[in-house]
Amino acid sequence: MSLLTHLLACLFGMGSWVSINGLWVELPLIVPRIPEGWYLPSYLSVLIQMANVGPLFVTLMHRFRPGALSETAVVYVIIALGTVASFLLGFFWKETVVVAGAPRSGALLVLTFFLAVVDCTSSVTFLPFMMRLKPRYLTTYYIGEGVSGLLPAVVALVQGVGAVHCNNGTTNQNTTDGFPTFEAQHQPPNFSVEVFFFFLSAMMLVCLLAFLLLNRHPAVAREKTKCQYTNGVKEKNWVEKKPIVEPSRPSRQKSSFGLGTYSWMQLFYIFVILAWSNALTNVALPSVQSYACMPYGNNAYHLSAATAAVSNPLACFVAMFFPRRSLWLMGALTFLGSGVGAFIMSMAALSPCPLMVNDVWGGVVMVLAWIVFILTLSYVKVIIGVILRDEGHSALVWCGAVVQLGSLLGAVTMFPLVSVYSLFASGDPCNTRCP
Repeated sequence: MSLLTHLLACLFGMGSWVSINGLWVELPLIVPRIPEGWYLPSYLSVLIQMANVGPLFVTLMHRFRPGALSETAVVYVIIALGTVASFLLGFFWKETVVVAGAPRSGALLVLTFFLAVVDCTSSVTFLPFMMRLKPRYLTTYYIGEGVSGLLPAVVALVQGVGAVHCNNGTTNQNTTDGFPTFEAQHQPPNFSVEVFFFFLSAMMLVCLLAFLLLNRHPAVAREKTKCQYTNGVKEKNWVEKKPIVEPSRPSRQKSSFGLGTYSWMQLFYIFVILAWSNALTNVALPSVQSYACMPYGNNAYHLSAATAAVSNPLACFVAMFFPRRSLWLMGALTFLGSGVGAFIMSMAALSPCPLMVNDVWGGVVMVLAWIVFILTLSYVKVIIGVILRDEGHSALVWCGAVVQLGSLLGAVTMFPLVSVYSLFASGDPCNTRCP
């Protein structure tokens, strides 16, 4: 019965970000057929952050009117919304409308916004719901959250996303170097973008069924904690007496946050690392992944996306057997992951001619960099999740809120760099030549 609960918790966590993660890995097939082109990733980052209106509303309700918002009902609504939006994308993702005299992918952007509302709101509803189960199932939930990136990446590899062949062209007599020009021809995928979106819709439906069983199955009921939470309030209408914030308490003393295990300075340290790691992994580096990886070839790009997606659940799986709570280890891993992220960002800034661009080892180093980057920071996020889970329901609500705050700050920083100032350049896969 414990195995069944683990499976359901994993499937439930899988629905947290599967739609947006799926959209990211499908970009090489979407971008050539929409007017926004490769500016779409930065637009998506902004849409995802605009969708933080969902978690903001939920967090404020938990803070000022605890118990008024039905947590279970909110989860049902957002999963159903994600299922429908993914299904509609399969029909309307190519449709364009004219805005300010220019064609825009209206349906794609609007439906993506709804998917973003679903996934962002899951950060402040799915995690607190897991408080109803025993602590060991939280790590299983994180594994499912990692699978939400892995599964779409694997399906995209089977689909053959982004395969390009360079057809011979004629020598360009007007150039001084006299090199022949080539025409990039995108190869047809094994199945269409529409089928991929229907697959994402099916995954959201699986998440919905898993959540239904987590609420209704008698075997799961035996795996719940003795002290149940309903809509953020303990049973028998016992509301947490300790306030979330108590600024007058000296930072050297134990805080009134959660169970008071950590001081205010330690909590500040934990939440800063949480915001920073999510800003990097959710927005900053994904926004420039194509610039960092594509110069090394399509294989490097897709391998980095797939292996990074594997690294996330792998980190969660390791955390299941080594659930560390060391603040020192958290800081060390964050420093390592941030350093690797800085390397990836610098290679993106040098695009289309980064270091070792003409060497096969360049692609190998880039793929390994993405593995280390995701592996370290994913483990950091699991450490923080385990710490805050022990602090109670409200701590997990604030955990989700800080996750979204970090992602918001990352988007506000990266959007002008990518879309306004154009600091990153993508080369032609067939005609770019580097010294």
